[in-house]
Amino acid sequence: MATFFGEVVVASSRAGVDDEESAEEAREETPEDREIRRELEKKREIDVLWTLKSGASTESSADEPFVCSKFIVAIGHNAAAFLSSFILDSVCWEVVGVAKLWNEWCRTSNTTNVLPTDSFCLFYQLISDPTVLLCQCSCYVAEDQQFQWLEKVFGCMRKEDLQVTILSTCPVADYKTQESTLTLPSPFLKALKTKEFKEEVCCPLLEQPNIVRDLPAA
Repeated sequence: MATFFGEVVVASSRAGVDDEESAEEAREETPEDREIRRELEKKREIDVLWTLKSGASTESSADEPFVCSKFIVAIGHNAAAFLSSFILDSVCWEVVGVAKLWNEWCRTSNTTNVLPTDSFCLFYQLISDPTVLLCQCSCYVAEDQQFQWLEKVFGCMRKEDLQVTILSTCPVADYKTQESTLTLPSPFLKALKTKEFKEEVCCPLLEQPNIVRDLPAA
């Protein structure tokens, strides 16, 4: 049970049920079905490519993760546009990485020279402080790709003293409150935090029973 609203907790396991379902599906699969499934799984693999300079950090690998003190992730078109307008609109940042993925709603290209209206996932580094990274993720990351995205992106970073900030948006109609949504200012900002975050929060905390979904929740 969570000690406060917004804390990440581990859900009860359904391993036994999942194993039974997987075994039943495996019995029904033909060799052609298995080949098609393997090809789809391979195509849905996420590639994260870094071009970090040697003077700023080491080559990204599982053995030598690079140092990152602050990592700001903007997920969705509105959050990505906010970063573009208020933070990245200067020469203080440079592109140092890109995530390529394929799914039902996303076809990212092999180039990082994209337009702000394109679906993309780019990583930026602050030139004056290479330990500060930003991520603009306006492409759709499918449910079965979210853990892979997290594993490959955060697997390249050292976790010690790493502060992660997630920016995302949702429709006002999805906001659960006893007040009329017609009287709410739009847009408005709410926050969730972990118990490890000791600094002052810049906006009110998100009230129950509102939740965060998809990649921001992951």
